[in-house]
Amino acid sequence: MVAHGREMGLVKSFLVLLLLGFFPQKSLAEDAPVVVELFTSQGCSSCPPADELLREMSKRPDVIALAFHVDYWDYIGWKDTFGNPEFTLRQKGYAHAQSARTIYTPQFMIAGQTAIGGAHPQEIDALIAEAATRPENVRIQVVLADEGRIRISASPLARLQGPVQINLVRYLPRAEVSITRGENKGRRIDYANVVTSWQILGTWSGRGELSVEAPYSGDERGVVILQAAGFGPILSAARVD
Repeated sequence: MVAHGREMGLVKSFLVLLLLGFFPQKSLAEDAPVVVELFTSQGCSSCPPADELLREMSKRPDVIALAFHVDYWDYIGWKDTFGNPEFTLRQKGYAHAQSARTIYTPQFMIAGQTAIGGAHPQEIDALIAEAATRPENVRIQVVLADEGRIRISASPLARLQGPVQINLVRYLPRAEVSITRGENKGRRIDYANVVTSWQILGTWSGRGELSVEAPYSGDERGVVILQAAGFGPILSAARVD
């Protein structure tokens, strides 16, 4: 009886410590991070403050911050070393889906739903907080499978409208660039989470469980994003750990 009572006491003590937060737990925010995309360019004089803001956001566990360098500033005199016409098309796709007449830099896109121009930390933080409170419709998990592959699993938590696009994004966590021409001539800028590729792995009906594997190699970091087809809302995302 004494031993049994001692065991019960240990269990109660463990539960108290757990409730008080003595043991690390993964937060809900980390389980369902908000994707923040920045459309930027090394040739844009208005972009460095936004680049710096994204660099700060890249430190947050509740946010997946990604920098997409567009190419439509290259004609001014400096060709963006990360500029990619596919990223320009992505920004145009959002504009078309949201009936916007123009595209510009810098522009943030929050959770694939809300666009905001410039670098406005308080407004962007408010939009991130709003996105984080929306119901979670999809639960995603990404794990390293065999060498050189990842396994993506997802479950619908609500009825989804239309197909879901499965995307693998690769990015550089940090990159310093010395700019010698154009509007930012003479500046050395520290960029964060610079996207180098966006690969569409396929589509998912959103009905039933998703289970798919994909090749994954190299030193660049990775994120898997599930987004409603046609530049709709980002439903879920997970880092490749």
